[in-house]
Amino acid sequence: MSGVVKRAYRYRFHPTDEQAVELSRTFGCVRLVYNRALEARTTAWRQEQRRVGYGDTSALLTTWKRTDELAFLNEVSSVPLQQCLRHQQKAFTNFFDNRAAYPRFKSRKRSRASAEYTRSGFRWRDDHLTLAKMDQPLAIVWSRPLPEGAEPSTVTVSRDPAGRWHVSILVETTINHLTPLTTAIGIDAGLTSLLTLSTGEKIANPRHEHRERAALTRAQRNLARKTKGSNNRDKARTKVARVHARITDRRQDLLHKLTTRLVRENQTIVIENLAVHNMVRNHTLARAISDASWSRFRSMLTYKAAWYGRTVITVDRWYPSSKTCSSCGHLLDTLPPHLREWTCPGCEDIHDRDVNAARNILAAGRAAAACGDGIKPNRR
Repeated sequence: MSGVVKRAYRYRFHPTDEQAVELSRTFGCVRLVYNRALEARTTAWRQEQRRVGYGDTSALLTTWKRTDELAFLNEVSSVPLQQCLRHQQKAFTNFFDNRAAYPRFKSRKRSRASAEYTRSGFRWRDDHLTLAKMDQPLAIVWSRPLPEGAEPSTVTVSRDPAGRWHVSILVETTINHLTPLTTAIGIDAGLTSLLTLSTGEKIANPRHEHRERAALTRAQRNLARKTKGSNNRDKARTKVARVHARITDRRQDLLHKLTTRLVRENQTIVIENLAVHNMVRNHTLARAISDASWSRFRSMLTYKAAWYGRTVITVDRWYPSSKTCSSCGHLLDTLPPHLREWTCPGCEDIHDRDVNAARNILAAGRAAAACGDGIKPNRR
């Protein structure tokens, strides 16, 4: 069995000086148009209680281009400018449907510099990608091939704070489901061990941020000493960003390998529905929880399960998986966080706290699957 999905392939590329200038100008124009449109929407609602839609902001963009003040918007491709207005419309739709917060203004220093091109904004020929307003194709580092015969539908160009350029190419591709299995596994997420499986296996937490903390502290201290607005401060900020980028890349690599392995080896995967957003409010553990990246792990696991015909079941976060004996079902009144092993008063079995929790999570997932409650299948 197979399914057609939209999949993005991300690559590094190295622009020429002219391309870098053109893209930087495009990023600035996209940010300007987005902020102006957001200001217009906000003002219209506060003063007139009137909602402004995509059609209205698109008309405003045409008006802005005709003014002397914003005539420079005509120098860049109109496609990314229209796309940023469409993204803003989607952001407002999510806000009105209570799925997201109110859209925020884009910052030159803190927001991601990016521009999205639809099919009319680029040329794809013989595996060479040429963007609008450019004469030469991008020098892309093809770290992996695109699916054979795939035609890009959308291209997103971005520059991260570390100064690296990336292009994300969205294509439609067919992904074959993996051979069905009978195996199921429960997963308990933690900090001492990143993941504990119901099989008893523990996957160590590499603590990527902690390993780089000395380098990060050194770079941040150097940044703090620089004069604001100076070129040396910009260089120091880039060095800080490179440390963060190194941490992120290592974390992403590990999570991809773990989720791919779990999806390939198991038909059903049971996890806890953790409220990470609330958990990071604990300032003692916030840094470690963010470094573990549980939300990203769940996101990867979910979409890969959908691709390959596997099922992910979530168990309620309030389920007492750690305090319940996986052998006899005895429930403890309390279990202090520092206690990593405990003996069941009912059957006298000795339990590893995390392994016991993973086994209970698996059992709860199987019960939910049998009853049809709490199941969140991810099959297409």
